[in-house]
Amino acid sequence: MTNSPAQAASSASRSARLALVGDRSPDVVSHIRIPRFLDSLAERDRLVVDAYWIHSEDAAADPAAVRGFDAVWVVPGSPYRSEAGVLSAIRTAREEGIPFLGTCGGFQHALLEYARTVCGLTGVAHAENDPDAEDFLIEPLACSLAGHEAAVRVEPGSLAQSVLGAERTVERYSCRYGPSAHLDTLRAHGLRFSGHDDDGQVRIVELPGHPFFLATLFQPELSGDGSRPHPFVRGLARAAVDHATRAAKLPV
Repeated sequence: MTNSPAQAASSASRSARLALVGDRSPDVVSHIRIPRFLDSLAERDRLVVDAYWIHSEDAAADPAAVRGFDAVWVVPGSPYRSEAGVLSAIRTAREEGIPFLGTCGGFQHALLEYARTVCGLTGVAHAENDPDAEDFLIEPLACSLAGHEAAVRVEPGSLAQSVLGAERTVERYSCRYGPSAHLDTLRAHGLRFSGHDDDGQVRIVELPGHPFFLATLFQPELSGDGSRPHPFVRGLARAAVDHATRAAKLPV
């Protein structure tokens, strides 16, 4: 049976293309869980998202690697083989209004890209990538969060709160690096730190005015038993489908 034009348009509006940026590995739990989440979104929420893995080195070789996608997700698994590739993908998503999610290493590199490109802090570094640098934006945490679970307080009225539907959540980490320096500069240039742990350390960042730009130091991929996606993953999928729908309505 052939779908009517209306049915075809409805179907098209519910599918989107997602770029998964990172170095895919069977040893990273988050990478294993992501396909399950996307299957669940299609079955339970009728949000059809087709995922394409983009290696960090491929993103470095092609500055337009994520252009044309409906969403970009920089996944855990740092240190990435190419810091430059990851930063390029984040910049494209940020500047071109492509829905973006960064988790763990994606969070760290989203801050790094913004600091260098928007704030003019061209010398800041990630201690995991450049341990001999003089000015760390992302540095070793005083206490490693790898394997830990902790509460995160979410600011009312933020994108994170809207997507999560709550002002407090308990999340899992696999991380040894985080931000502490230059946060006032990042804030002054437009970033919003919308989630903090009980010690006041930044755990969620977003970019007001962007269709969907959210990054977390924790890994929402590790939430639950892996059978259902975290609200942030569902939020990215909805934003991706909205992006695809809008793009389909643009004149050719």
